[in-house]
Amino acid sequence: MHCIRKMRWLHLLLVFLVGVSPTAWSHQGMHPRSIKIEGDITLGGLFPVHAKGPAGVPCGEIKKEKGIHRLEAMLYALDQINSDPDLLPNITLGARILDTCSRDTYALEQSLTFVQALIQKDTSDIRCSNGEPPIIRKPERVVGVIGASGSSVSIMVANVLRLFEIPQISYASTSPELSDNNRYDFFSRVVPPDSYQAQAMVDIVKAMGWNYVSTLASEGNYGESGVDAFIQISREAGGLCVAQSLKIPRDPKPGEFDKIIKRLMETSNARGVIIFASEDDIKRVLEAAKRANLTGQFLFVGSDSWGAKITPILDQEDMAEGAVTILPKRASIEGFDQYFTSRSLENNRRNIWFAEFWEDDFRCKLTRPGIKIDSEKKKCTGNERVSRDSTYEQEGKVQFVIDAVYAMAHALHNMHQDLCPGSTGVCDKMDPVEGRLLLSYIRSVNFNGSAGTGVLFNENGDAPGRYDIFQYQVTNITNPGYKVIGQWTNNLRLNLEEMQWSGGNKQVPDSVCSFPCNPGERKKMVKGVPCCWHCELCDGYHYQLDEFNCELCPFNMRPTPNRTGCRPTPIIKLEWHSPWAIIPVFLAILGILATSSVVLTFVRFNDTPIVRASGRELSYVLLTGIFLIYLITFLMIAEPGAVVCAFRRLLLGLGMSITYSAMLTKTNRIYRIFEQGKKSVTPPRFISPTSQLAITFTLISVQVVGVFVWFGVVPPHTIIDYEELRPPNPELARGILKCDMSDLSLICCLSYSIVLMVTCTVYAVKSRGVPETFNEAKPIGFTMYTTCIIWLAFVPIFFGTAQSTEKMYIQTTTLTVSMSLSAYVSLGMLYIPKVYVIIFHPEQNVQKRKRSFKAVAQAATMSTRLSQKSNDKQNGETKIEPERPQCVLLRLLVDRNVEFICM
Repeated sequence: MHCIRKMRWLHLLLVFLVGVSPTAWSHQGMHPRSIKIEGDITLGGLFPVHAKGPAGVPCGEIKKEKGIHRLEAMLYALDQINSDPDLLPNITLGARILDTCSRDTYALEQSLTFVQALIQKDTSDIRCSNGEPPIIRKPERVVGVIGASGSSVSIMVANVLRLFEIPQISYASTSPELSDNNRYDFFSRVVPPDSYQAQAMVDIVKAMGWNYVSTLASEGNYGESGVDAFIQISREAGGLCVAQSLKIPRDPKPGEFDKIIKRLMETSNARGVIIFASEDDIKRVLEAAKRANLTGQFLFVGSDSWGAKITPILDQEDMAEGAVTILPKRASIEGFDQYFTSRSLENNRRNIWFAEFWEDDFRCKLTRPGIKIDSEKKKCTGNERVSRDSTYEQEGKVQFVIDAVYAMAHALHNMHQDLCPGSTGVCDKMDPVEGRLLLSYIRSVNFNGSAGTGVLFNENGDAPGRYDIFQYQVTNITNPGYKVIGQWTNNLRLNLEEMQWSGGNKQVPDSVCSFPCNPGERKKMVKGVPCCWHCELCDGYHYQLDEFNCELCPFNMRPTPNRTGCRPTPIIKLEWHSPWAIIPVFLAILGILATSSVVLTFVRFNDTPIVRASGRELSYVLLTGIFLIYLITFLMIAEPGAVVCAFRRLLLGLGMSITYSAMLTKTNRIYRIFEQGKKSVTPPRFISPTSQLAITFTLISVQVVGVFVWFGVVPPHTIIDYEELRPPNPELARGILKCDMSDLSLICCLSYSIVLMVTCTVYAVKSRGVPETFNEAKPIGFTMYTTCIIWLAFVPIFFGTAQSTEKMYIQTTTLTVSMSLSAYVSLGMLYIPKVYVIIFHPEQNVQKRKRSFKAVAQAATMSTRLSQKSNDKQNGETKIEPERPQCVLLRLLVDRNVEFICM
């Protein structure tokens, strides 16, 4: 008993040295349950035969595919190697295979079996009760380990195995962390690391046009390392953003998966979900999504833990539809299928977990002594057969298990040939097998594996990256299931046409933070999220310069309708058929006809008293000015050119200056005559027709000289004004072909005429006291009053429309109509009554008598005095009405006599 206690103490010391609590390994006693196969050289094996158990229980239900299939793959490989006369001839490979129960801590406890033989135990002070030294059975020496499956398990085991220099080859662990040759220098794997897988997944996501995805990882080295690699590669590649990165706890609480789904929906635009998780976690994620009624919302991209397995999506096929998964390139090993389907309870007693698999696979119960069979379950007969009486599909990693065993065998074979040339069996140099030397042989192997692809390792012990890409398809296909849609071997080959999504849709769904901006819109990036932006329209006269900037079009251009460039701004001018031109042209034509009629009438009746009394010379000058006023309408509407612009400058103010110069001369003459008549009988100077013409042409010359000075300073030319008609809506923008006359220059051109007009009006006001029967003063006064009203209305209209989109039309029409109306007033007030008398009342167009200027002056003086006396009479006194002349003063003749015509 004392001997036994000493051995137990040594065992506990061993457990302490590798960092495991003594109680954790005691659930199955000193020696855990394992498969022992005798051989000259023993390999270790680690397989997840069982799933993780609930709290407090290390192991749960049996795992048929990932556990039993893979375990049997190792047994199959050992059989093949041991029967191969060319590989390790005369050397038999044995095995010690352990169950990891999908738990890293439990796997560590199990793996202590592999290192027991390497620990030197001091038994010198150990004696049995009879004084004899104890007989201690030497444990088998494990030269290398095949496994483990999960990355977290492999990491935990690798930390122990490297202490004892035991090489390890994994068939399924893909964590990038295991590529660290400084920490895991005795670790190798026949599957590519997740860094390759992550690169492949980044390429897949970008090929589908996604730029905004979430990640979901099972807590542990596999999931977290895979997601970290994906995030790092996506950042380096650019153009891909991770909306959320969520983690599934090792021991999730009730409702944990519902919370995960709820959080994923917080960024609902990130429909793509990159998932590095265990089968159990994948299944529970799909179940939670189904409970939330989110069928078709999430577009999963699964890692090799999902691969092409049925188990994770069983009863959740509608939620998994469209899922893109990745799996190291593999092939179904036909020999293994024949081997596995031929296994039975009778011929497979070496697998201690096969009976448990049998019950689970065929849903029956084996009879055991002392155990009653549940009445609800059928009894196993032992005649059942795999694939015939149950569903069978070769597990995806079977190929890699076989390749891992063969890699170890080839390394031992090469080592044997170098160390034991010509000898049969294990020679002394290989007893024991030196671990570091074996590792060098493992890293040097290069052979065709079970699927015909090369098996080799790089300096970190990693296999090259070769992946098949699958999509789970359901709708509109005869055989729902995983379909190969591409491959990845350092670069991606993806057949998008073969992809199919929820509802049979062939169009790849979107998983983007922001949709592409429409043409003419720039991206305004969201700070800190390079895949998210707001689209802003290039407004006004801006166009889209590039993806992020808008640029202002040149002054003579406007943006295209889609705002991706600029186009020339249309050039317009006032057309003859425009409604804005029709009215002014009509008034001008009518005015020209009327003026021509007056001129012809005056020429026809040139020597009649009315024409002579009108001051024929000034009348013809004034009528010329009126004619030119009407003529300017046509020049204002005509297409601008150098000649047209020159005549516009010249005639715009000339017609009015001629008209009002003549009219001013007339009113000044009348005013001076009657003012002089009040003072003396001597007539005022410069009242003869010649003097009046001289005064008129002197006044006109000021306008003409000013225009010609303007010609010299700025020669007339045309311009295209793009600023005048440039409204907020660029579609309405127009370039206006016009003469180089601004609003200010136009007013300056008319300003002299306006001065003449105002001066003439002042004289008209001063002459209001002439006798009523004088036939010139009053019409001129009414003409000037009306003209002032017209131009007072013109100014606010002309300048008030400066911001209008119809500015050119309104101002041109206003100007021409105002000028035509001014001409109509002058023509109508001064000459139409005379023409009327000449044509329709020729009896009144006769000369009555002559008087001297003295008589006229006396009559005017007497009339004034009598009027004043009449106003001075008190109320009640008799008023003396002066006898006013009943004739109208017409005009002074050349001999300075005054004519009167009775009206």
